[in-house]
Amino acid sequence: MSNSAKKPRQGGVVTWAMAPGFPPAVIFPFTPAERMGTRNILEFQALMYRTLYFFGSNGVPDVDYANSIGEEPVWSEDGLTVTITVKPWKWSNGETLCADNVLFWVNLMKVKGARYGEYVPGYFPDNLTDYGKLSDNQVYFTFDKVYSQRWVLFNQLSTITPLPKAWDRTADGPANASGDLADVESVYAYLMAEQGDILDEGNAHRTKWADSPVWSIVSGPWKLKSYTLEGIVTFVPNPHYSGPNKPYLEEFRQVPTDSDEEQYTRLQAGPDGSDAIQVGFLPLSFATEPAVSPDKGGPNPLAGYTMYPQTAYCVRYISLNFNNPTVQGKLFAQPYFRQALQSSVDQDSAVRDVYKGYAYRQNGPVPVFPKTDFVSPRQREGAWPLPFDPERAKRLLAENGWDTSTTPAVCVNPGTGPGQAGEGIPAGTWASFLLRYVEGRPALTRVMEQFRDDAAKAGIEVRLQEVYGSVLVAEDAPCVPGPEEPCLWEACNWNGGWVFHQPTGEILFSTGAGGNFGHYTDPRADELIEKTVTSDDLAALYEYQDYIAEQVPVIFMPNFPIRIFEVSDRLHGFGPVNPYGMINPENWYYVED
Repeated sequence: MSNSAKKPRQGGVVTWAMAPGFPPAVIFPFTPAERMGTRNILEFQALMYRTLYFFGSNGVPDVDYANSIGEEPVWSEDGLTVTITVKPWKWSNGETLCADNVLFWVNLMKVKGARYGEYVPGYFPDNLTDYGKLSDNQVYFTFDKVYSQRWVLFNQLSTITPLPKAWDRTADGPANASGDLADVESVYAYLMAEQGDILDEGNAHRTKWADSPVWSIVSGPWKLKSYTLEGIVTFVPNPHYSGPNKPYLEEFRQVPTDSDEEQYTRLQAGPDGSDAIQVGFLPLSFATEPAVSPDKGGPNPLAGYTMYPQTAYCVRYISLNFNNPTVQGKLFAQPYFRQALQSSVDQDSAVRDVYKGYAYRQNGPVPVFPKTDFVSPRQREGAWPLPFDPERAKRLLAENGWDTSTTPAVCVNPGTGPGQAGEGIPAGTWASFLLRYVEGRPALTRVMEQFRDDAAKAGIEVRLQEVYGSVLVAEDAPCVPGPEEPCLWEACNWNGGWVFHQPTGEILFSTGAGGNFGHYTDPRADELIEKTVTSDDLAALYEYQDYIAEQVPVIFMPNFPIRIFEVSDRLHGFGPVNPYGMINPENWYYVED
């Protein structure tokens, strides 16, 4: 009998190798910007706390209503009000999910939005004129104007995670944050404190999360069994899970790794044995043969595993800190300087020589892979506005007041007029900045070193520093300089990029947005983004992305699969992979002998 004809077996354990440098740091899904990331959101929280709408099942880039807590939204005739019915799923403590659970989250966003990583000032819930409960299982949201209904579903309602009544409390007892905004501050403070210090890499509070009366109440298919000080995370099935796909496995275990080399060495030992890994990833630095394409991969160098590249709908880039109060922030504020940096990135060589064909160019803010109509004709046809050209980068500096006869170049013509370096850049300034990037990833190190060498040809000194990933994203986070926050980071690359549902860009480039790590602000960009969210006309999306591709508020880097999964040949139900980066271990199973 072939494996495909065999019956799925209940039980068994899967051990998953975490990417180096990013242990789960936050269990409360209302995650601040400095902790937004694949590890916390997609591989940890989402297994326990399901969002109102679930996306990307069966490899399809769309909403999966069967796996969603919310029924399909119903719109009023005037296009201003949407009504959502909450399915009668159960929390793990036996309570029924309800409208109050949704309003609890929305009220948190209303009061504490600035502390949520996907909050964008002016959008949800600021763009509501009214919202509330129609019945125990129905909520409504009335918007201030007509928006694209697809955008509302993909980028606004998608941010909602229903929260249980058991969390609506303070240390003094039950509260009413789901019905009274006045209670939100104290409830939020209580829930944040229950996690421990989320910026502390040694946060011992994590070992208490599994038994917490708060965090143990879940809506998803998994609940936390343990989280050790050594970083081993173990999930077990939630027996009360109401969704359509119940877990087969008896345990799903996530183990930390310190480097790509360590993880790869463990994979080479094979998927069987007491210390074996059943789901890991092929580090790009170990891809020895050219890939057929990013989504199909190439020959697998590992025996006993099947390869599943996860080409998610994301973009990758280097963040620049516009809020840095020193001259570095002034340099990044100059479009010519950013364009010189973008012109110093040799994406084609990185794709070919470092990433072995698993990567692809990304010179704008809309993902070019998987292929969609969302990419502008200009970029789709390869008319990149800022191709690799160090000589052009050098000219940009020379034409704007820099002596490029040495590296780093020196500002010789300060001022704000034509041909001058720009506001806040005095004579004698060096074209130099610090770029910090995540350690333990040899392929990234090669790309960063090549970028450093090519930028030097243009007269720009890029000083590189490797940093432990979790520390990097916590320290190089959105900031406003002040007495308690110097905000001195300059540029960073955490190698993770940003995964979109709908690539309209408000989360990354709107003024004040949670995902706008560098605090880029540009009235023209805000105006173009606003057009993309109020219309389904692709022309608006094209105009926005072509503008951003020339302004380069971030430095776009080659894109590649979030993970090239290596999955034990004995494990079934793994594919197709989710294009939005989710994982679904509840679908995985072994078969009867």
